[in-house]
Amino acid sequence: MSTQMLRGASFAALALTAAFTLSACAPGAEANEEHAVPAETTVTITDNHGEVEVPVNPERVVALDNHVFETLDEWDVPLVAAPKGIMGTAWPDYTDDAEVADVGTHREPDLEAIVAAQPDLIIGGYRFSESYDTIVEQNPDAAVIEIAPRDGEDPMEELKRETEILGQIFDREDEAAEITSELDQSIADAKQAYNGTDSVIGLITSGGKIEFAAPVTGRSVGPVFSALGLKPAIEQQAEDTSHGDDISVEAIAAANPDWIVVLDRDASFAEPEPGAVPADELIAGSEALQGVTAVEQDQIVYLDSDFYLTEDIQAYTELYEQLQEAFAGA
Repeated sequence: MSTQMLRGASFAALALTAAFTLSACAPGAEANEEHAVPAETTVTITDNHGEVEVPVNPERVVALDNHVFETLDEWDVPLVAAPKGIMGTAWPDYTDDAEVADVGTHREPDLEAIVAAQPDLIIGGYRFSESYDTIVEQNPDAAVIEIAPRDGEDPMEELKRETEILGQIFDREDEAAEITSELDQSIADAKQAYNGTDSVIGLITSGGKIEFAAPVTGRSVGPVFSALGLKPAIEQQAEDTSHGDDISVEAIAAANPDWIVVLDRDASFAEPEPGAVPADELIAGSEALQGVTAVEQDQIVYLDSDFYLTEDIQAYTELYEQLQEAFAGA
């Protein structure tokens, strides 16, 4: 037999062997495809009311809770409706998008805008908590959840819980873990920088007035005391946990805090309340407070101008980093 004929026979044999092998393997491949584990389409989470089955990576999302906007924005989650009236200019990707319906404000909500948006998921709660029952009733085909920090629980742990739930829903658990880890690290760093003895007072300014943010229970600044173990210059429970309690500049001067941590509510809005005065003018510029250690030594920490709008896990992480830098530089 010629060399050419031998080669032809060899090639034919190889072809038959390959064909046999492929035909033998094909059923197995089909079986593997048939038994492949499908991607999860829903996840059961525990919100502030109980267990709720929620779609994974829902396509049509309504968000009403200010705590979640920054995280959703970072993850490029589109919204079909949001309360633009209480979002300021912090999230232009949502507020400047005409395709995102405006739900208004919690005081005058346009709940019909939610229905018209035909959402798969509604993240309610926080300022919109009073509308929860109505929202559930009006949107029977949507999953409605409330995951905002709950009263009586540790605020920082609640922000971490909220972030972890968002990670489950939007299949971003690794990113959620990174966000919560950054919060933990910022707290640890600020604790280490704080000397443990300097006295601190929390204040809120609005409409030209100074209000007291009570340690632990006071708005925005209060949780920082328990998180960092700060020594309060004034020991007092909050009467108004939302807007702060009455306090005079004389009382602040008498307490003589080493540090002042301030939330300027007016700074969060493009159109501040009538009579608004910048926080630094009210505090550092006050004649009655010139002898206070915090003022004399320029140990006043002003929260980010958007803090009142956000109050989210990212805002607190940035605040602890800000405090760490201030304490370390003192």
